[in-house]
Amino acid sequence: MAEYAEQNAMILAEGLVKIYKTKTTEVLALQGLDLKVSEGELTAIIGNSGSGKSTFLNMIGGLDRPSAGSLLVDGKNLFTLSEKELVLYKQNTVGFVWQNNGRNMLPYLSALENIMLPMQISGGRRKRERALELLEMVGLAAKKNSRMNMLSGGEQQRIAIAIALSNSPKLLLADEPTGSVDRKTADYIFDLFSELNRNGQTILIVTHDIELSKKVNRVVAIRDGKISSERVLKEQYADRVKESGISFLEEDTQDEYVVLDRAGRLQIPSQLLKDLNLEDNKVKVSARGNEIIVSKPE
Repeated sequence: MAEYAEQNAMILAEGLVKIYKTKTTEVLALQGLDLKVSEGELTAIIGNSGSGKSTFLNMIGGLDRPSAGSLLVDGKNLFTLSEKELVLYKQNTVGFVWQNNGRNMLPYLSALENIMLPMQISGGRRKRERALELLEMVGLAAKKNSRMNMLSGGEQQRIAIAIALSNSPKLLLADEPTGSVDRKTADYIFDLFSELNRNGQTILIVTHDIELSKKVNRVVAIRDGKISSERVLKEQYADRVKESGISFLEEDTQDEYVVLDRAGRLQIPSQLLKDLNLEDNKVKVSARGNEIIVSKPE
């Protein structure tokens, strides 16, 4: 079963630890994070600033190295890749969309040339044809000769997505892809991600966008460097996410679960702990049938 889980996983993180050190301090960004993302999943990661979500995304993108634990992406062990193998990994396995889309493109090149650039570096064939296909996909075929200063912020972000897809990566990573665009453009970008996902693209998104996260099939919350909870899109909403008139801020679209880690630990949501009005860090735990009851000590 474990072997099947590995074969079926695009991302498999186990006990992942990341420590940043300076001369005077140590910062523990990830504290034993466990997560599996299967091939073909569309998953969002949420969490407060400093929770470790961007650190995790950078590790998957090959931009940072774990300190301990295990991290496999598409069967590749990111602990053991050489620098040359890591370059090939970043070229062929992952595509990255940043909130700051300037990291994806060069301002003095046209939209078409920017999309072709990663294929020039990797030596891909059909560069122009592939770039034109991607421009059509993001709805900007008419802007193929436009430079970046001639495009709106939303159009630039759509070009950035096309660039990230230019080498047909197995995994698309998006760091706050709707963070700097208006609601209409954000909805367009999500529809684009959904269409890519329906065609088999595995996508992992880090986002603060509540409306976006409520439309995604699976939402993973990171707190204090560990997975604390998951939300899964309810079945009755799965076929309705494209309908207009649904207020995802008002309707309960997802079931939420607290995640039990391999050591049997769980992170209880802070609001629930606040409601208990605890005097210290001790709680009473008892079993009742199929339920585990966490209560304030008498």
